[in-house]
Amino acid sequence: MPSRPTVLVVAPADEALRGYCLDQVAAAYDIVLITGSAPAWERRCIRDVEIADPADEQALLAAGRALAARHTLDGVVTWSEWDLVNVARLAEYLGLRTNTPQVMRDCRNKAVQRTLFARHRVPSAKAMTARTLLEAALAAETIGYPVVLKPAAYAASIGVSRVSRSEQLPGGFDFAQAGAAHSRESTAVLVEEYLDGPEISVECVTYRGTTSAVAVTRKTLGAAPLFEEIGHSVDANDTLLPQVGPVAASAVRALGLTDGIQHVEMRLTDAGPRLVEVNARIAGDLIGHLVQLATGIDLPRAAADIACGTAPDLTRTRRTAAGIRLLYPNVSGTLTARHLTDGFFAHTPWLRQVHWLREVGDAVALPPAGSMYSARVGFFTVTGTSTRQVEQRTRLVLDQLTLTTTPTPQRPMPGRSHLSEAGPRADRS
Repeated sequence: MPSRPTVLVVAPADEALRGYCLDQVAAAYDIVLITGSAPAWERRCIRDVEIADPADEQALLAAGRALAARHTLDGVVTWSEWDLVNVARLAEYLGLRTNTPQVMRDCRNKAVQRTLFARHRVPSAKAMTARTLLEAALAAETIGYPVVLKPAAYAASIGVSRVSRSEQLPGGFDFAQAGAAHSRESTAVLVEEYLDGPEISVECVTYRGTTSAVAVTRKTLGAAPLFEEIGHSVDANDTLLPQVGPVAASAVRALGLTDGIQHVEMRLTDAGPRLVEVNARIAGDLIGHLVQLATGIDLPRAAADIACGTAPDLTRTRRTAAGIRLLYPNVSGTLTARHLTDGFFAHTPWLRQVHWLREVGDAVALPPAGSMYSARVGFFTVTGTSTRQVEQRTRLVLDQLTLTTTPTPQRPMPGRSHLSEAGPRADRS
């Protein structure tokens, strides 16, 4: 039998929300891996591994060189937002297909994205960068309240909040600056025009400069003023796709992306779709899995195909809908109960999975004191014939879920009063 092509995967992430990516690539490719710790669940998918911190460029290049000495590598891919730039450098170093490191660096910087969107006439938000509270105040007065403050180069909605009045600005700036401090690319804060309207994303596949918008993801957000994403749904028959697909493709072109998968976030305002940001990788929160459940399109396989110079198969084989709900407690504290009503799962074939991320007794911390990583207790996925049916079934599952925390006494957080009661709710739909 002819040997299968070999793809190098960097930073496979956790099994719960990213395991499907590695599994789907392994169905068509031999996989060699670079990861920061000894592989566990990944072993079912891989032929070889090098342990290296992907954030350490020299260690990453050395690991890639070692794997290239043992295998003929056809491509390299990652779905880790944090490692996009270094993985592009690695692919370039190994002579494999890639967007340039500079393009990936631009994609990691929301301020640069805004500049490129304006230059290429992609509808977006007015924005200014700020490194001090005074600069943020001047930017907010120039743009006009309400504004959104966020780290210029971070992800996962960390440090992002809406500020409606000038007295709320110090808290919002502190929150954004704390998130920005963890970024590898920029520690600046971005002050943006608030875009009012439903938030969606467009999942795109780009091959040799041509972008195909394959699905629309409808989002459910937690309580204001934060932008915590607590749910997503994908409908293969979503009538929005012809309207927002060209806008997403224009944003991808503006950033100079020629290959790969893109998760393009936007808001549907009264003036039409306007860009929030482009993420140059498969979306998180199992959105790629939802796309496959709803349409049959395999985004991880497409990412590997493109990395190896092969045209991806974007044939739709399904016309259904799927959704995920991410479970948050009502308050920070100690998780004291979490379960689904006995027997419910067995009688609901459309409830595809229920997965717990926290055990009873674990501490959970909502934003702004925590983040999605410390707050999420679990998630579940459902399928249906339409977005409406997915929403109905999501509510049915929520009615059968018990999620209880014992609050932890908290001292007031100076300067952050506008965020103190803003954690997302598990019962919001």
